[in-house]
Amino acid sequence: MNRRHLPTLTGMQCFEAAARHLSFTRAADELNLTQSAVSKQVAQLEAILEHPLFQRVRRRLQVTPEGSLYLTEVRKVLAQVEMSTRYMQSYGGESDVLNVSTLPTFGSRWLVPRLKGFRLQHPSIYLNISIRSEPFDLDQERIDAAFFYGRGVWPRANCIHMLNEEIVAVCAPSLLPAGGFVEALDLTRLVLLQSASRPESWHAWFDDQGLYTRHSYHGPRFDTFEMLLRAARVGCGVALVPRFLAEEELEQGMLSIAWPHVQTSSDAYYLAYPENKGDVPRVRGFIDWMKSHLIYPATETLPGPPAPR
Repeated sequence: MNRRHLPTLTGMQCFEAAARHLSFTRAADELNLTQSAVSKQVAQLEAILEHPLFQRVRRRLQVTPEGSLYLTEVRKVLAQVEMSTRYMQSYGGESDVLNVSTLPTFGSRWLVPRLKGFRLQHPSIYLNISIRSEPFDLDQERIDAAFFYGRGVWPRANCIHMLNEEIVAVCAPSLLPAGGFVEALDLTRLVLLQSASRPESWHAWFDDQGLYTRHSYHGPRFDTFEMLLRAARVGCGVALVPRFLAEEELEQGMLSIAWPHVQTSSDAYYLAYPENKGDVPRVRGFIDWMKSHLIYPATETLPGPPAPR
């Protein structure tokens, strides 16, 4: 679309205010414009979109279905503009934003607790942490550091080994029989909760013990380990999860180990950062902070082909 045919910010503000008040007059009062100016801005917006945004029913203004759809997007744009403006207004020229991406449950359960104190030691660094589950380009997405699970390689990036993973089967204590299960295959009496990101996990866990069951792929699927752990806690079934993610529930007795077998993963968790940003102060400060929270010396790998995720 030609930029001359893109809607103006004023047009979007007029539309949003009119939709919220269902009145051009009240929208005009809020925006310090005339009623005719607001009406004109909305009309221009409708001409660009080639869809009506409002209709009158019994002399009352109503948003059309097309208008409701567009309103959702307009509010996102206006919220982003407001946030960016407020950030620049508060920017003193002495701070740096560090964009960090992480896996969902890893971020909430492992990363966030280890950020305590970071702000005090690095007062000029503002952390912006986002959730990313799929592979992406660090440079294109402007990410300074990314936590991921895999084999320790990321295109055009250096990778730091953070921690290994041990897979355990967990369930609510109420689901365990009085004397415990007799064999691993007894777990199939329960619902096997499935991980959408690791659909082979139950098959691999049984296979690691020389066992096979046709029930390995049967059961409800969950997008994140957080959801999987929650489902296990409330008694929906038994789940396979990285032990370090379930430590809190295991310590507090909200979850129990359903079977003692521990499967060691061949992949691990890593921190990747663009190879051209290793000496950028904000990136180096974050890397050094993360390294200080490891229980063993960190190792770094050079850029390589993308790892399976």
